[in-house]
This record gives sequence, C-alpha cells and structure tokens, in this order.
Amino acid sequence: MKKINIQTNRRDEMIDVTSEVHQYVKETGSQNGSVIVYCPHTTAGITINENADPDVKRDMLRRLDEVFPWEHPKDRHMEGNTAAHMKASYMGASQHVLIHHGDLVLGTWQGIYFCEFDGPRHRHFYIQVSSNE
Repeated sequence: MKKINIQTNRRDEMIDVTSEVHQYVKETGSQNGSVIVYCPHTTAGITINENADPDVKRDMLRRLDEVFPWEHPKDRHMEGNTAAHMKASYMGASQHVLIHHGDLVLGTWQGIYFCEFDGPRHRHFYIQVSSNE
C-alpha cells in the first residue's frame, strides 16, 4: 500500500491523480489484478470521469454546488461544511480499477480524481494493488 500526500488549493476542486496510481502499479510490477484508490477524509472523495476536457470538471463542480449549496438555512452542523460532507458521500470514498498487462483498464477519456470539497487542505489518499499473479 502507498500513501500519497496532496495539497489542495481551493474549497472545491478535482485533481487528476491517474499518473500517481499508474506509477504505483508500475512500481509493484503487477501485470493483472486490480487497484483500489481510497480517500480517508469525510469531506473529500475519489471518482473516475472524463480527463480530456477541463470544462467537465468545472461543470461537475458547479452542478454539485447547485445540488448541495454551501450554505443552507436548515443545516445544523456547527462547522458549516455539510455541503462538503454531502458531496464527498455522493462521490464516494474509493474507486476500484482493473489492471491488465500492467496498465490501468480505463476508458479512452477516463481519469481518476481526488475530489476536494472543504479546502484548501493538506490531504492524502491510499493506493492498494491486488495482483492475480
């Protein structure tokens, strides 16, 4: 297992971590199996989505703000970040990706993203490879 430290720069952002995951798969030498990318934070998550057009990330973050507005008059959580918790739960804490012939099995346009919803912060996530060899 590998721990990756990450510095986020905005309250809401999606950071492409595909290369870090791919690099760790290469380091392990696994040719076939799977990798789990896991986020241990309650106001951040992991998702897989398009990584070709940066407008997709911007649109996703905007739409998440529409669904989960930062301030809501009925929120009772004293830290005031209920929206961040909702967004993180919506995205999920982990993603599972197959490994075939040493490469991540992702679609042509797919990338793996660390999703920050309560930044900027010092964060981390974990990568765990399970090999079929």
